This record gives sequence, C-alpha cells and structure tokens, in this order.
Amino acid sequence: MSVVLGYDESPGAERALRVALEVASAFGEPLVLVYGAAAPGAAGEEYRAHREAVLQAGRSALARAVEAADEAGVPSTVEVMDDRPAQALLAAAEQHRARVIIVGTWGDSPIRGALLGSTPHKLLHLSPVPVLCVPTEPAGDTPDTP
Repeated sequence: MSVVLGYDESPGAERALRVALEVASAFGEPLVLVYGAAAPGAAGEEYRAHREAVLQAGRSALARAVEAADEAGVPSTVEVMDDRPAQALLAAAEQHRARVIIVGTWGDSPIRGALLGSTPHKLLHLSPVPVLCVPTEPAGDTPDTP
C-alpha cells in the first residue's frame, strides 16, 4: 500500500505535503508524489514544446517534495503523468494500491469547486479510496501547524 499526494508547490500542496509525510510515517507506507501534467491543445510543435515545459515544471516541483520526504525518512516515488491532475492521482492510486489520496485545497467554496471542477471535488466523487483534502493555512499560522 502507499500514500498518494498530489503536489504542485501551491500553498495548499505545501501543507498537504506535511500532512502526507505524517500519514505515511504513521502507517509505515511509501509516499507517491504525483504531478498531473496534461498540456492543453491538440497537436503540433507548439503542443510538444508546451507539453515538455509542463512536464519539466512537474519534475522540478516534485524535487522539493522528494527532499522533504528524504529528510522525514519516508521513502518516495515520483509520478509525473501526462494527464489531468484528478485522473493522474486516480491512476497512481490504483497503480500503487493507495491507502489514501491527499491533496491541498485553495480555499475555494464547495459551490465554486462544483462549478469549476476542482481536483479535490473531482476526487471526492470519483475515488474508490479515501481522499484527504488539506486546507491552506490560515494567515498567521506557522508552517509546523498541520
């Protein structure tokens, strides 16, 4: 089994990383760091260039999370997937037999998430495994506060 984390360096993802490290450590599970890197567009050279830039951004973002996992003593695996974030997380969860999927939120209202199709909202409706949505830190909280 594993703990799957959607990570993109956003404030919500940073806090979700800390929570995911705690959960993975508590259960003695490896952490699977996922970045969904689907590039918009249909085809052509512009698409390929954009796709490679998005994939590289994902690899760079996950490098920070790998460092944090190493420091916490949690084994990690990186998955930069050419898919939209929710679909990438669902695929990684199935592939790695996830115990839980963890994602950060941007603090959007439930209605906004339902209308715009946020990743946490999609996961809550589509995932066969539990989903833990970690809110961004309120102003004034310290980074050590889960």
